Amino acid sequence: MDGRNLPDEAVESIRKALEEDIGDGDITTDSSLPPDAWIEVTLVAKAAGVVAGLDVAAQAFALVDGRVAVEALVEEGQKVAAGALLALIQGPGRAILSAERVALNFVQRMSGIATATRAYVEAVRGTKAVILDTRKTAPGLRYFDKRAVRAGGGQNHRFGLFDMALIKDNHIAAGGGITKTVEAVRRQDWRNRPIEVEVKTLKELEEVLSLGVDRVLLDNMTAGQMREAVGLAAGRVPLEASGNVSLETVRAIAETGVDFISCGSLTHSVKALDITLLVDPDDFRNARARA
Repeated sequence: MDGRNLPDEAVESIRKALEEDIGDGDITTDSSLPPDAWIEVTLVAKAAGVVAGLDVAAQAFALVDGRVAVEALVEEGQKVAAGALLALIQGPGRAILSAERVALNFVQRMSGIATATRAYVEAVRGTKAVILDTRKTAPGLRYFDKRAVRAGGGQNHRFGLFDMALIKDNHIAAGGGITKTVEAVRRQDWRNRPIEVEVKTLKELEEVLSLGVDRVLLDNMTAGQMREAVGLAAGRVPLEASGNVSLETVRAIAETGVDFISCGSLTHSVKALDITLLVDPDDFRNARARA
């Protein structure tokens, strides 16, 4: 396995993470292992969860030394039990130990996001609601965070400010109202991007329904209000629920009949999945002997 299918910007992010961590050299590793020592290690899940980002970890190792080989033992998005072997890694010992932390940081974060997303997806199973992420991602890590959501079974909302017009309360206040702001976006957007409008009341929803937008975001509405909104919209426009969504409330939100539920906590409050890289002490000793 390698990271050759990763976009250039993702590879550059991994490279910067390695530069941040290694700097001008890993003195501890370089002092502990001969330069030609060759080792084999295992990547192990210490907790149950959904795995994501093994190819990202493989790219981290490869950027330090292209001779490091990573064999994935599970698929992207696969649910595993605690103790599961995720990958076998072979190669120059110095490279493996120097890249270890960065590789683990990526795969632990991505797997944590995928695990959380899967829990939300399973919670709304049987309804039509689709779980979405938001732009509440770690700066510089949006590609990885959003890919992890997909691995967990969710879908991505807009990637950034450039691929959809999401008109929120501040835009409405600055633009002179919902209708004026929608009209301004349509006049100025030569790319004719999809338009979504945030509403806080049923009265605002009634106004938006006359404008022919692509989606409406129901912001911080109660379950009762969302049910009324679904009835009012009557399928004319997809409805997205947002605001303080939790694993405890997401099922009730889904049962109101909304089409999408966006959840910022998938990426802004990540609990990393506990994954470790294990080395057999005998392999270290053998590596020094072989060197």
